Amino acid sequence: MRNYNLIVTVLALTVFLNACATKKQGSKGSNSPTIVSPYFGQKPPGLIPEVFAPGIISINGKSHSPSFSPDLDEVYFTVKSKDDVMSIYFSKLKGNKWTPAKRTNFTNGRKKEEFYPIVSFDNKRIYFTAMDSIFSDEKIWYVNRLKDSWSDAIQLDSPINDALVFYINQAKNGDLFYTDISKRKWKMYYAQNKNGNFPEAQEVDIEFGHHGFISSSQDYMLMHARNKEDEKRKDSDIYVCFKEKDGTWAKPINLGDAVNSNGNVGNPSITPDGKYMFFSRTEEDGTNNTYWVSTEIIDKLRPVEL
Repeated sequence: MRNYNLIVTVLALTVFLNACATKKQGSKGSNSPTIVSPYFGQKPPGLIPEVFAPGIISINGKSHSPSFSPDLDEVYFTVKSKDDVMSIYFSKLKGNKWTPAKRTNFTNGRKKEEFYPIVSFDNKRIYFTAMDSIFSDEKIWYVNRLKDSWSDAIQLDSPINDALVFYINQAKNGDLFYTDISKRKWKMYYAQNKNGNFPEAQEVDIEFGHHGFISSSQDYMLMHARNKEDEKRKDSDIYVCFKEKDGTWAKPINLGDAVNSNGNVGNPSITPDGKYMFFSRTEEDGTNNTYWVSTEIIDKLRPVEL
């Protein structure tokens, strides 16, 4: 009888603890939709793009290129001022709320403009572009994460910076991809990660495109370019280029009408969890907003053999 009572007691305690755990998880979601959807509490999009965080990230067409930390509790993005000077702003998830966006000023005034931030997959570094004037000194810089802040900005010591470069992003293995705008060629390049160093810059062998963003596993790359399907159009569209089994790049594929429009569409990026794509789109009234859409829209274009 004692054994029976003991078994009943243990079972009852187990049920109670499980119920408490379930309640705790449920209370998190019910108290803050931000925890359920860390992307500012927005309902995740499907195959139809939605404006991302209106009034927070999409601010009157003056902000774009958000980059979330791997834990999805920090976001860094570019904001353009009234005089067209670009700066990096950030927000952090504190408890159930995102903090008001603040300017970073990583270079402490050494450079006039800072933009296109990307948080590394190991969460230890932020890469970004800094310059004083366009087509003159665009270089890649970075800051290292400290305990409660970031280090002073450091210009990346790599052949990458032998050219004029921007729109840096990183694959999960640490390889860096970027756009070279020297002599206004607008070509995609990459540099392999060699124990934290990037000793060699190589051109990406794709048919066309710039502002390229590599997927975490490097199985595809997004880029934008002037629309190639209609010679009369002058606007840019986003394309995806899948990597073949032999390591070469397939022909770029237009993402289609769901993403692209008759206005300029560009600045593609992928969230750290690989679930969503961000991009910018010029609206009919001339303003520019940041959109997001499920990366299923990319998967649907992947050739069967890949």
